[in-house]
Amino acid sequence: MKTKKSIKYNFFPSDASKVIAELGRDVLVEQLKRMLLIRNFEMRAEAAYLQGKIGGFFHSYIGQEAIQTSAVCAMSKEQWWVTTYRCHALALLLDATPNELLAELFGRATGNAKGRGGSMHFFTERLLGGFGIVGGQIPIATGAAFTINYLKSVPQLNTRKNCDVAICFMGDGAVAQGAFHESLNLAALWNLPCIYVIENNEWGMGTHVNRAISVEPIAESKGASFGMEAYTFDGMDFFNCYSGFKHVFEKMKRDSRPVLVEVVSSRFRGHSISDPGAYRSKEELDTCMSRDPLIIMFKNLESAGLITEEQYHEMDKEQKEIVLAALKFADESPWPDPITLEEDVFAP
Repeated sequence: MKTKKSIKYNFFPSDASKVIAELGRDVLVEQLKRMLLIRNFEMRAEAAYLQGKIGGFFHSYIGQEAIQTSAVCAMSKEQWWVTTYRCHALALLLDATPNELLAELFGRATGNAKGRGGSMHFFTERLLGGFGIVGGQIPIATGAAFTINYLKSVPQLNTRKNCDVAICFMGDGAVAQGAFHESLNLAALWNLPCIYVIENNEWGMGTHVNRAISVEPIAESKGASFGMEAYTFDGMDFFNCYSGFKHVFEKMKRDSRPVLVEVVSSRFRGHSISDPGAYRSKEELDTCMSRDPLIIMFKNLESAGLITEEQYHEMDKEQKEIVLAALKFADESPWPDPITLEEDVFAP
């Protein structure tokens, strides 16, 4: 049996100072605010779960905030987005409100899916869903990419002129699923504009990636087998992820070829809220948390003279108050009327 080992990653080359010069203070501060909103949302929702106000499954995105924040910043909200059951962050980034998302977690009628979807099934106009089945979202994203190409050939039906790609997020554990291989094979054969993003946080539930996936780095090895270009990003660094996603996005708009991306990150919580994470030592977790993506971004902005520590804490406080107000909204929202249970059901 394989044992855990250290992997040498060749991260996409990037320069934080160039990204800072390109995006400017206002855009970067807004991105940091979004990351702080995600962090506060997850922390307060976790607390509500432990108080018994939220049931079902709950998967936190704490520690991975830089990945999807940078992706949306680099590629815009106009694309098709699909993700896993760890879907709270992407929904927030794609304009779902904290009110509707917390109401959904609480199972209330004012929720994002009328209280029927829970933690794993958020949707927005551009988010095709969070998916509870491991790998279940990968064929959906592939179909969205097919649709993009098809609609470009039928201009009278194409109402999404700014939609160029589909972006599919998955965990490292999904790489072993058959849906992954079938989807990437079709995307390569048909030149589908899909960016497949493996968020490698090293642990599929309690199994280390080294004991679940036969070859690493994942993107470099798997991409080659499908004739795809592959890239590896540092998932704890907003600036590295932004540079990488921007490069891939611009390339795909030119050649419409699928791309495989591996983003190396760490989750600061267990796989789900019921997972104590006993498979990681305290020292290992401390090492992960020493590279907190929020702090890395703040330190870069502080060094560039764009923000002070006092301003950072004030921003954090503002996002906390937004989430606390959303918790109150959710707690006071009505329960769904049982008579509506069969509404919007399309199959018996």
